[in-house]
Amino acid sequence: MGFATYLAYVAACIAVIIVPGPTVTLIIANSLKHGTRAGLLNVLGTQIGLVVLLAVLAFGLTTLVQNAAAVFDWVRLAGAAYLIWLGIKLWRSDGALGARAAGEAPPKGGFIGQGLLVILANPKALLFIGAFIPQFLDPVRPALPQIALLGATFMVVGTIFDGAYALAAGKAGHWMSRGHVRLIERVSGTFLIAAGLWIALIRR
Repeated sequence: MGFATYLAYVAACIAVIIVPGPTVTLIIANSLKHGTRAGLLNVLGTQIGLVVLLAVLAFGLTTLVQNAAAVFDWVRLAGAAYLIWLGIKLWRSDGALGARAAGEAPPKGGFIGQGLLVILANPKALLFIGAFIPQFLDPVRPALPQIALLGATFMVVGTIFDGAYALAAGKAGHWMSRGHVRLIERVSGTFLIAAGLWIALIRR
């Protein structure tokens, strides 16, 4: 593709990614509650999920996934229920979770797994990638190298902006943590419940 086309693609990626969605909501919630590192691990999980979705696109499995509506619905609802459960748990903790977190590091795999689950539980993520990236492919050139380049670009832009959300929320959470543990738990719980409801109400 031409350089101008590539710049247009980068601008489109920024326009799409900068708008908060379920993944950003999760990143903000965990960054507020557990710090920047937790949010960045969420970002890592979402990037792993993007690799999976891009591989599906590259190998032409989009049609198969579109037809597997029942499977996607179950995955979507399971992911939504998990996030809502976490949010309710924070709302009902009365500061206990905050006190526990001060002396015990949350499991690394937990935050990565959350990010992975949220992006894979969102059926629109695959359908969007399947509709968005092909618009910028040059039909006279091999598709796989182009998908690799465009996919990597999408991931870099996503990492930058999602990471910025994590850093900003982590700093806010650190500032609020001085005597505001209960408030942080309620704000984080609200974000998690909102992300769960967002995913639950998504329609393909």
